[in-house]
Amino acid sequence: MRLRTRLFAAAFGIAGLSLLMAAALVAWLLERQLLDRITTDLLAEARLVADLVARMGPTPTVVELDREADSLGMSLGARVTIIEPGGRVVGDTAEDGPSLVAMENHGARPEIELARTAGVGVTRRYSTTVERDLLYAAVRVDDPGVGFVRLALPLTAVDDQIATVQRGTAGGLLLALAGALVLAWVTSAAMSRRVSAIAAVARRYAAGDLTPQIGPYGDDEIGTVARALDGSVQELGRRLAELSRNRRLTDAILGSMTEGVLVVDARGRVKMANEAVRRLLQIEETPVDRHYVELIRHPEVAKQIGRALDAGGSSQTEITLSTEPVRVCLASAAPYTEQDEPGVVIVLHDVSDYRRAVQIRQDFVANVSHELRTPLTAIRGAVDALADETDIAVRQRFLDIVARHTNRMERLVTDLLRLARLDAGQEVLHPDTCSTETVFSSVAAELAGVLEVKQQRVQSRIEPGAERLVVDAVKIHDVIRNLVENAAHYAPERSAIELDAVAGDSGSGVILRVSDRGPGIPDTDLTRVFERFYRVEHSRARNPGGTGLGLAIVKHLVGLHDGTVEAAHRAGGGSVFTIVLPLRAAGDGTLAERRLTA
Repeated sequence: MRLRTRLFAAAFGIAGLSLLMAAALVAWLLERQLLDRITTDLLAEARLVADLVARMGPTPTVVELDREADSLGMSLGARVTIIEPGGRVVGDTAEDGPSLVAMENHGARPEIELARTAGVGVTRRYSTTVERDLLYAAVRVDDPGVGFVRLALPLTAVDDQIATVQRGTAGGLLLALAGALVLAWVTSAAMSRRVSAIAAVARRYAAGDLTPQIGPYGDDEIGTVARALDGSVQELGRRLAELSRNRRLTDAILGSMTEGVLVVDARGRVKMANEAVRRLLQIEETPVDRHYVELIRHPEVAKQIGRALDAGGSSQTEITLSTEPVRVCLASAAPYTEQDEPGVVIVLHDVSDYRRAVQIRQDFVANVSHELRTPLTAIRGAVDALADETDIAVRQRFLDIVARHTNRMERLVTDLLRLARLDAGQEVLHPDTCSTETVFSSVAAELAGVLEVKQQRVQSRIEPGAERLVVDAVKIHDVIRNLVENAAHYAPERSAIELDAVAGDSGSGVILRVSDRGPGIPDTDLTRVFERFYRVEHSRARNPGGTGLGLAIVKHLVGLHDGTVEAAHRAGGGSVFTIVLPLRAAGDGTLAERRLTA
């Protein structure tokens, strides 16, 4: 037998006949009195709620109105509904979220029509939303955003009070009343135990433990509801876990992206920003729920977001960020919609390296063309002169010009090919133990002819601990040769070019230095002298015989040894180039070949 049937049979069998006549009379009188009092109280509470809603401000949001309705409904113990002048429900105690949006228009409700004409309206009818009889009291609100406030009270409260009074009027029927109370107590106790068990499971679910509950729910309506709720919670838990996994996956993907992603809603509030966009736009504080104008200090990015929010549609443009260093980004804007709320997704792709590479390639082609044009022009002029010249001495002079510029072109092409091999990682390192003195002396001997032109000399100094190097002797020879030749071009006549070798601190390696007494290098050029074809100011114009690639080759060759090279001013005038070579363990004395990229 169902619970409803058992309760009905017990109540009707014990007290039905004895209390029927008295209860009917008392109920009729009490209902009138209670309805009048409840109606008066409900209207007073409705006016109070209307006054509170009117004080919320000129433009409260739907979320704020619904939250206020929930709070007031909990405090008053009644259903509170806030309705716009047009009849749309913007706040309701019984409905939230999508259910609130889906509620039908209340403009034609009887109590609303009465309130529209008379200021207040009271009706009693069946509610399809909560599926019970309710007493409605509506009050008109003088506010542009809110038209009416309606309070609804279930008439079951009135019926309970009537039943209580009916039982009090039946004091003479103590025996029947005692039986009814005992029966009600037994039934409610059993029901209470079951409801308590269901409540305990609900609290466990609320605490985050969604382990399925296996227990005797029973076969009546309460058991059916309990099983339905348990199934709903398990499905909700599964969906929440799936959403959590998807969110973690999305965060991992966005966090690993090199492109910056910024999501802005229709109100200009930032909904999401990955680490890359925070780094590109130099956003230090937490960006979520902040307006993008407060965070983004780059006008071009802010303008693109504003245009995308106003006009919609996708767009793509190249933006230069005023950062240090300056960044060039390809910014793409695309609209999106989430829960009927539009917004914009901005993706910033850093193309600075690509633009820099394009510029370097253009400069490189221009510099190579310029370097080749000079000797080619000289060779062409000498060849044209040779065609008409008969004097042997003059012809020899022109042939010397052709030979000198041909050699220069050959050196340029050779240096270009070597740089290409270094860039491609095709230079193979053959490290072995060699003497530092041998490297210095071989360079001095090879450049003796160049040094004699300006009566220059090479002075070497090798400190203890730096006598031996574990390097590719041929490549280190080329490094020192290029630096000495470069120093010879700029150092004054009869000056000394100094070669120093010292041991690094705490045995960290060997430091080689090449110093000259030339005009020095300006501060602005110190970090750029190792670029290909880079020119310093005209006071240090390069020797016409140089290719402008020597220092670039030096940097690559030192990099092959995992070392570093830098240029600096020398005390008393001139320049000093410092090479730091790390230690290399020789093992049994024979080092295997290594292929290293520059």
